[in-house]
Amino acid sequence: MNDTNEPNTEIENAEAAADALAEWWHASARDLPWRFGRTTAWGVLVSEVMSQQTQMSRVVPYWNDWMERWPDAVALADAAKADVITAWGRLGYPRRALRLQECARVVASDYDNKLPRTYDELLALPGIGDYTASAVMSFAFGERIAVVDTNIRRVLSRVFLGEESLGGAARPAERALAKQMLPQDDASKCRRFDRPSVVWNQSVMELGATVCTAKAPLCEACPVSGHCVFLHNGRPGLGERRTRPRQRFQGTDRQVRGLVLNALRNLPEGATALNRKSLERLWDDHIQLDRCIASLDEDGLIEILPNADVRLPV
Repeated sequence: MNDTNEPNTEIENAEAAADALAEWWHASARDLPWRFGRTTAWGVLVSEVMSQQTQMSRVVPYWNDWMERWPDAVALADAAKADVITAWGRLGYPRRALRLQECARVVASDYDNKLPRTYDELLALPGIGDYTASAVMSFAFGERIAVVDTNIRRVLSRVFLGEESLGGAARPAERALAKQMLPQDDASKCRRFDRPSVVWNQSVMELGATVCTAKAPLCEACPVSGHCVFLHNGRPGLGERRTRPRQRFQGTDRQVRGLVLNALRNLPEGATALNRKSLERLWDDHIQLDRCIASLDEDGLIEILPNADVRLPV
């Protein structure tokens, strides 16, 4: 901190913010079942895939059931596709479930049922992007690597730059800031999930999800409010730079696809398919319905039988 006690982006300020965030994290972090070293690296990866574009509170029961049923890559690799899609339930974007199974098959066959421990190998797995690879490296393996998601970008931009994140794809400047602010580790002095860089990644993300939210940040409850340039400057342009307008759901192809999958998941015992009449009762616009059925088939989420009935893949 400087003599005027004004927030700045000096390393000393970053260290003070890291200390405050670490204290807050250990006292206030949500007790999610994949945190604090209580699951395997595979369990961490499953949690990250499930949490994409999905609220954590919705993920927990699905993750618990999923890991009890398929605790490792081998178990998921051998599962029936219909069971995988059904178990995904209402998490949304069900194609993620099949990509996760594709990932499991590679891990089971090429890596002896153990997740690879390098960023490049993780990134090469089906369905795994930069964020997920970095998160697994940090949260599962305790490696010092910058994890960059929307919440982290928003917090770092506000605290250290005093401005709203632009949203969209992460810019090089945002990635550079994340790397610059990442604390150094002394791996010999603590467990991997307690290493400073891991606590920093998780606490910044948690702060963005629960306190430093996009539209209504709870600055009065923020552990780093005394270090925040954005708050010090009067929170300029609060919420103006949203990534994109919230997408409507009612009437969209996504809604129709969800209706079809939900009907298939909830077929009466002994039934395996929906006939045409049952499908048409789901949605009045049959042109849109047919388009959605075709897209579900293309994504491998359903199978269209010769008589035009549809079923989950076998």
